[in-house]
Amino acid sequence: MSSEKKVALVTGGGSGIGLAIAEKFVANNIHTIIVGRTKEKLLEAKEKLGDLCSAVVCDLTELSAIPPMVADIIKNFGQIDILVNNAGINMKKEFTDVTDDDFQKIIHTNLTAVFTISREVVKHMLEAASGSIINISSMASQYGIPKVIAYTASKSAIEGMTRAMAVELSGKGIRVNCIAPGFIATDMSAKALNNDPERKQKVMGRTPIGYLGAPSDIADTALFFAGDQSKYVTGTVLPVDGGNSIGF
Repeated sequence: MSSEKKVALVTGGGSGIGLAIAEKFVANNIHTIIVGRTKEKLLEAKEKLGDLCSAVVCDLTELSAIPPMVADIIKNFGQIDILVNNAGINMKKEFTDVTDDDFQKIIHTNLTAVFTISREVVKHMLEAASGSIINISSMASQYGIPKVIAYTASKSAIEGMTRAMAVELSGKGIRVNCIAPGFIATDMSAKALNNDPERKQKVMGRTPIGYLGAPSDIADTALFFAGDQSKYVTGTVLPVDGGNSIGF
């Protein structure tokens, strides 16, 4: 692997926003490794993306599996220049119906696993004295959304962790930024909004641009954070939301 060609690791890269980011990276000559737990979905994505894409099956909730996975990637590809922490799960429940296990499951997947994979990747980025980490947050961290208490807690923590990581790592060549997507037209969001007309109306009513974003909008932003165009940008949380977070 030429040292001139960047290598990216995208978690949850088999579908939705993660797949769009992987597609954008590959189109810009970045060798992209997509990670997920569903082999069939990953292989289908890899076939679509071509030779610049590799697929690694790993359940990131199994924290002990993360260090050897990262070590294998370094062994096989020599480097990880870009890490996109995109994988995550949600749960829609009334506050008082959320069990301790429910809450911990979301925190474990959306926050603890992000910490663990970031720590392992950073060890190698420090050796290279360069790297870009891109975390994916949510509108749930920008304002209150009902029935997603655990998800909100996890994404708010991701934004705090982004700033803490940036302060500690930026002087060592590693930039850390975060994207807070608005309501993006994916299969998951379509299902949620189409089954809840009142919620859909509320979403559209407070989005000044007037339409849902596309996964490619998030991918464009990830490419910006991954490249030299953002070389003086770190510790930021950028809403990509059509103005939703400032709408009324």
